Amino acid sequence: MRSYENLKVWQKSHALCLEVYRITKDFPKAETYGLRQQIRNAAASVPSNIVEGCGKPTDPDLLRYVGIAMGSVTEVHYQLLLARDLGYLDADAHIEATHLATEVRMASAGFTTYLLR
Repeated sequence: MRSYENLKVWQKSHALCLEVYRITKDFPKAETYGLRQQIRNAAASVPSNIVEGCGKPTDPDLLRYVGIAMGSVTEVHYQLLLARDLGYLDADAHIEATHLATEVRMASAGFTTYLLR
C-alpha cells in the first residue's frame, strides 16, 4: 500500500480536477446533467483511481488503476475540446485545462513506466 499524496501524478490529477470544477461552474443550466456532469465525473475519476490503486496490495493492481485513470484523463481531454467548440469555455480556459490534462497524461505514462520496471 502506497501513500498517494506524494505522487506527482496524483498531485497533477487533483489540480486538474479542481480546475475542471472551477471552469464548469458557469456552464449553461441545460448542461447540469449533461456535459458538465460528465466532465466532472471523468476529472474526479482520475485522482480517485490513483488513490484506489494505491490502496491495493500489489504493483500490478496499482498499474491497473493507473491505466483506468489514463483513460479518464483522455476522456477529459476530449470533453474540454467539446466544451470549447460548443462555446462553453473561452480559449484561455481551454488552453490551461488542456495543458493540465496533458501533464496528467504524461505523468501517468511516466508512473506506468516506473511500475513496469
